[in-house]
Amino acid sequence: MIWRFNRELLMISRTLAFLYGLISYLIFFFTFLYAIGFVGNLIVQKSIDSGPEKALGRSLIINLVLLSLFAIQHSVMARPGFKEWWTRIVPKSIERSTYVLLASLILLLLFWKWHPMLGVIWDVQNSVGRGVLQFFFWLGWAIVLLSTFLIGHFDLFGLRQVYLHQRGVEYTYPGFHTPWLYRIVRHPIMLGFIIAFWATPRMTTGHLLFAAVTLAYILVALQFEERDLTNIHGEAYKAYQREVSMLVPIPKRK
Repeated sequence: MIWRFNRELLMISRTLAFLYGLISYLIFFFTFLYAIGFVGNLIVQKSIDSGPEKALGRSLIINLVLLSLFAIQHSVMARPGFKEWWTRIVPKSIERSTYVLLASLILLLLFWKWHPMLGVIWDVQNSVGRGVLQFFFWLGWAIVLLSTFLIGHFDLFGLRQVYLHQRGVEYTYPGFHTPWLYRIVRHPIMLGFIIAFWATPRMTTGHLLFAAVTLAYILVALQFEERDLTNIHGEAYKAYQREVSMLVPIPKRK
């Protein structure tokens, strides 16, 4: 009787973990779609340039704080040392889902509380020029999404972990591999974000702040990411670094 009761509790806990991971993933995917509208001033109620403009100094400080919150959470929780400590509190099966959920919630907070800064840096009026920039905007987002699927989209966002846990199957790390876009640059997801954030026909002060700060964050964060990947994969990743550029798609170095 006790064995059966414990088994039922185990099944319930696994089901709850799966539902938690599924909800976290759905929140992430909504946030991802909203981010496209936010940056591109498309459809969504609150975008990067929508709303009344307030005092420049106040807007600058608030927007920097919002961007910093995301940068700190996204980088600190991704470090192996933090994960080792964090999984003493949070079950390993939902660690990635929790990371994804918190990142998504902070991004939604940023979208909600972002203060528009509407000074115009450039405004391309030529129809061909606007079309080219809009093409690259969508290309950037397409690169981001495609790149996640190339290395395991559902693993990257925690859904595979909770699915395996729900089935009682031990999680296995997908391993190091370099499919397609990863043979052109080492971090195509980040390259996609950079393209999407900078490719706009109308660049406002607020959009420039968003694009510049995220670019700076990406360049710094990738140094930590590269160090962690080298520690995990050793000589295989060092050889990869020698052969493939980090962000700029240039030919392989001999």
